Amino acid sequence: MSKRLADLLLTPAEMAATDKAAAESGIDSYRLMEKAGAAVAAAALRLHPGARRFVVLCGPGNNGGDGYVAARLLRDSGAPAEIFHLGDPAKLKGDAARARATCALQGADIGQYEPKPGDLVIDGLFGAGLARDVPPEVADLIHRIARAGIPVIAIDLPSGLDGRTGAVLGAAFRAAHTVTFMTRKPGHLLIPGRELCGILEVFDIGIPGRIIRAQTNGLVAENTPDAWGAVMPTEQMETHKYKRGHLVVFSGEASKTGASRMSAMSGMKAGAGLVTIAAPTEALAANSAHLTAIMLHAIDDAGALEDWLGDTRLQTFVLGPGFGIGKKARKFVSLLSKRHLVLDADGISSFRDDPQVLFDLFKGEPRLVLTPHDGEFARLFPDIAADEKAGKVDKALAAASRANAAIIYKGADTVIASPDGRALINTNAPVWLATAGSGDVLAGIIGGLLAQGVPAFEAAAAGVWLHGEAGNRAGKGLTAEDLAAHVLPF
Repeated sequence: MSKRLADLLLTPAEMAATDKAAAESGIDSYRLMEKAGAAVAAAALRLHPGARRFVVLCGPGNNGGDGYVAARLLRDSGAPAEIFHLGDPAKLKGDAARARATCALQGADIGQYEPKPGDLVIDGLFGAGLARDVPPEVADLIHRIARAGIPVIAIDLPSGLDGRTGAVLGAAFRAAHTVTFMTRKPGHLLIPGRELCGILEVFDIGIPGRIIRAQTNGLVAENTPDAWGAVMPTEQMETHKYKRGHLVVFSGEASKTGASRMSAMSGMKAGAGLVTIAAPTEALAANSAHLTAIMLHAIDDAGALEDWLGDTRLQTFVLGPGFGIGKKARKFVSLLSKRHLVLDADGISSFRDDPQVLFDLFKGEPRLVLTPHDGEFARLFPDIAADEKAGKVDKALAAASRANAAIIYKGADTVIASPDGRALINTNAPVWLATAGSGDVLAGIIGGLLAQGVPAFEAAAAGVWLHGEAGNRAGKGLTAEDLAAHVLPF
């Protein structure tokens, strides 16, 4: 999905396999540790040249080895460096033991560290390989450093974070800066990991790209145009509105029409050639008072919809925004099961009592996009949502497989997942997107892309990214109306 090594995402297990493969290929693993430690020391001196004391916390593994190298180089540069270690450093093995042996600083137990004004902490305790809660003495240290307001530079990943899921394992450092090596981990992008990493720097320590790429299937990546740009609609001289697709958005009752209009406008802005709002007769007047380029069609019940679907040009629909929860929504979805559908909001909640009914409707080539936030996700996939060992990517992938749909598991770290095992983590959305109606705009963008022939997963991923870009253009204090006005096609 991505060409640059720094843009790849490797799990901690894949990174460990990469390190092992690099050593087996003849690359000097200790030389890699030296480069890693040097990158950390350089970052510390560059970012905190006035620090009165560089406090290096060294753990019992190779993350600690990087710390010993950094401490030695800091001391060699004339900087006041001290080491505090976790456990007995005499038990270190391999490269970490060698790094300690070359460092003249003796160090003391982490329990003896007392934060002082002017300190900079370099966290080399665990890195990305931690898979259990931090020990009590480390949790206590993390809390003491946080209370003292001491800045932290993390080596690889702030200790206490799960590199695969971004979850906090008991307690975790909040780093101002994180230095990682060769590639990022999912935990660098997933919340709360993304917030706790601070500014992330990816440093090339010299592992060849062929070795790194051989250890990953590339199925999990950051959501960028690299992942879907190749299938986006292209501008052609010979075209007309039907070639650009016809999107239908269902409206709710007269008092709940605004959501569908925002979806419809967003679908048109995303490039759909025609957009129609299908509304109950009693809601036509409320809609027509606000519409110009968007068409209206009266649909009061399932019979009327079934008749209208005789027009085979109608292939793409958005159902949910302001529609209402219940039997009508379920019946409409059943009639749309052979078409492309973005199911959002009320449409999702309409299937909360028996989600499998929904999933059974959409077999074959994926043509359904589901856009749940946490609560809606738990209604459709209660057992998956309750799995405390699974991360957000794991949950989204499990849901996509079960539903045979593209899943947009929304949040500050929205994950887009496909039934074929691909997953993308979105990072470009500003915090001010969390406003009423924002999801209606997203549903419309995705619908607009589906209408133009973009496959379900790619339409979902591109829609999320375009939604984030619109939010950045609209700026702080945006309303959903502002957001829809700032939607641009790719």
